[in-house]
Amino acid sequence: MTTLSIQPLFAANAAVYAIQNATIEGKITVLALLVLSLFSWTIIITKFRQLLIARKATKKFFAAYTSTRDPLDIQRKGEEFDGAPAYQLYIRGADELAYQLKNNPVPVQSVPKYSGTEGGEHTNTDYLAKSTTVKVSTASFEAVKVILEEAAGAEAMGLEKGMIVLSTAVAGGPFIGLLGTVWGVMSTFAGIAESKAATLTAMAPGVAAALVATVTGLLVAIPAMFAYNFMVTTIRAITQELDGFASRYANQIEHVYVDHRPLAEEIRNANEVLAGRIVGALKSRETPALVEP
Repeated sequence: MTTLSIQPLFAANAAVYAIQNATIEGKITVLALLVLSLFSWTIIITKFRQLLIARKATKKFFAAYTSTRDPLDIQRKGEEFDGAPAYQLYIRGADELAYQLKNNPVPVQSVPKYSGTEGGEHTNTDYLAKSTTVKVSTASFEAVKVILEEAAGAEAMGLEKGMIVLSTAVAGGPFIGLLGTVWGVMSTFAGIAESKAATLTAMAPGVAAALVATVTGLLVAIPAMFAYNFMVTTIRAITQELDGFASRYANQIEHVYVDHRPLAEEIRNANEVLAGRIVGALKSRETPALVEP
């Protein structure tokens, strides 16, 4: 018990002794490392919380998304999953799809359905795609895909934001500490040469003060290294999951809301719609003439 209590006290006293005997350059080096450590721990705590929320919210979002076949169902219900990168991608794609459906619609009056005898009894199961009467063109769908790609890139950049601080702490912390140590040792030997007293008592304070910079650099770099490796692995997994969801989401949008009818059928339906509008306009003009004063 006595040994365990003395060792931390001795280490603390040694650090205090070294800092007290450090040169101005050494103290500036230690101060710079402490500032870097402050930024590093801020990023570690903030990013760990962000990734934890992202994993939990994404899990809930995927459960809700899997439970429905309509790509716009979650948006219509008004459900929100704050903190989930996949939800942010979903909502941007859903907003763009809703905009295209409203401003560039492709009416589909008759959707061909299988009779159930061709291709087996499971061919007539996708009622959602066959019952959708307003769709978008392939050009509009390309606009939706561009939005999905931009959203995926933005969410990936958001997850990686701040990681440069950890990588700097990992790579630069030991070198900054080494610079302080070399500078301190150089100053110590220069002072010994001037005083012409090359004794251990004269060298010890300067060398101890110089080594504290290296110790501080390692204390900054080691926690940042473990946190960086863990967070990079987690971010890579979330990004791959996000890319997979973007492809799946685009595929479902294309299946349900994109018009893939042959050109001849589109022209025929367009002519039918145009003829209906012309007939309606003619009837509206004839109606006042049929009413006697």
